[in-house]
Amino acid sequence: AIDALTIFTLLRRFRPAPESVQMPAQQHRQNASDDAREGHERGDTLVHYLLVPRAIIQWLFPVILMFAIYLLMRGHDLPGGGFAGGITASIAILLLYIANGTRAVEAALHVEPVRWISAGLLCAGGTGLAAWAFGYPFLTSHSCYLTIPWIGDIPLATALIFDIGVFAVVVGTTVLILIAIAHQSIRAPRAKTPIDGPPATPTGEPA
Repeated sequence: AIDALTIFTLLRRFRPAPESVQMPAQQHRQNASDDAREGHERGDTLVHYLLVPRAIIQWLFPVILMFAIYLLMRGHDLPGGGFAGGITASIAILLLYIANGTRAVEAALHVEPVRWISAGLLCAGGTGLAAWAFGYPFLTSHSCYLTIPWIGDIPLATALIFDIGVFAVVVGTTVLILIAIAHQSIRAPRAKTPIDGPPATPTGEPA
C-alpha cells in the first residue's frame, strides 16, 4: 500500500517533456491508411485495431474473476490465497486497460483503489488484533467445521477473513499503480510558454 501511494504521488502530476513525446510508427501507418481511404477519418483504424482481442478479453474478464475468487477460497488448505487471488483479479483489470483504453475502462468500471486498500488493511489488521481479545498471540487463526444440512461439514477459518483483506489490498494497490501509469498515455506534455516579441529588459523595454 505504501509503494502504491508513493508511485501514485510521484506520477500524479508528472508531464512528459514535449521533445520526448513522438507519435509511434504504427500510429503513422494507421493515419496514412485512414487518409488514403475515402470516407475515413483519422482514428477509425485505431478504434477497430483491437476489435477481436477486445471481444475475447471482455468474455474472459468474468472467468478470470471467478478463478481469482477460487484461488482466494482455497488458499487456506491448498496453493492460492489472498495474494494470488488479488494478483489474478488485477490481471483481469489490466487486460481491460490494454484492450479498451483508459477512458473506456474507467467510465464503465468504478474501482476506488484507496477504499479497497483501506478496507483490506482494516480487515487483515482487525483479524490479527481480534486474536488478542481471546488471549491468543497476534494473527492466531481459529478453525472449525460448520454443518449444513444436505451438504455436510464445511471447514471455516479466520484465516479466510485475513486473506480477504490481503485480496482487497493487492487489488487496490495494483489498480492504483495501474491508474498512475495508464494516465500517462492520455496526458499531454506541458505546453511551452509562448514568447511574444523580444525578451524585455529589467526596465520593461525590449532588449
